[in-house]
Amino acid sequence: MHDWDAVEIPVLVDARYEGQPRKLLVQANRNGYYYVLDRTNGKYLHGTPFVKLLNWADGLTVDGHPIRVRGVEPTVQGNKVCPATAGATNWMSPAYNPDTNYFYVVAQEGCGISYKAADKFRGGGLPFMATGYVESPEEHWQMHVRALDLTTGKLMWNYKQIGSRRYGAGLLSTAGGLLFASDDQGFLTALEAATGKPLWHFNTGNAISASPMAYSFQGSEYIALMSGTNVVAFGLPDQHPPAKTAQRSGKR
Repeated sequence: MHDWDAVEIPVLVDARYEGQPRKLLVQANRNGYYYVLDRTNGKYLHGTPFVKLLNWADGLTVDGHPIRVRGVEPTVQGNKVCPATAGATNWMSPAYNPDTNYFYVVAQEGCGISYKAADKFRGGGLPFMATGYVESPEEHWQMHVRALDLTTGKLMWNYKQIGSRRYGAGLLSTAGGLLFASDDQGFLTALEAATGKPLWHFNTGNAISASPMAYSFQGSEYIALMSGTNVVAFGLPDQHPPAKTAQRSGKR
């Protein structure tokens, strides 16, 4: 009804849930809910909203099904639906850090005006458009990077991506306690994984829609990403610089 296909990447985590070791599958869904499942049998364990603007459901049942709100659906005249059809998140890769036990996600706060229409099939590859949506003029879209507690979905911190109102790139969590995020404004930002505090940023000059990646070459570590038609790489400081060569004394 709302075109919320679940294109968000699910993450597999072995962790303790309610005191017991479990093989989990977690996902921040496009419909605005964060889900925790037992991946060995598909059992629903927990679900909670990860966005504030959510009006189509009034919670989840004990088996994870949404409790629908009457009247929140596309109409011919247009009806406000939160989150918008674009989703509370989308294809951008989430991340997980076992040291913080946080699940990180790029979230969009915003609503849409959803329309219902009639259309007939036309040959020749023309699109079939029976529904549509536009951004709500009351709640303009805004992108955030959010850290959720892995098993409860509780919001642990939030970083507002200033000026970013459309989907950008995925996230990268590192063992060094950093979370790299980028956006449609061209910024690559390094956040403190435990607190969300911004530590560094760089404007690449073009919108970013690819996830950053980390790699090493000849003992040095790098962060790289695609920005527009460019590949941009950053070298990380060497934590173990070579010792200075002792100066020789005396004359030749």
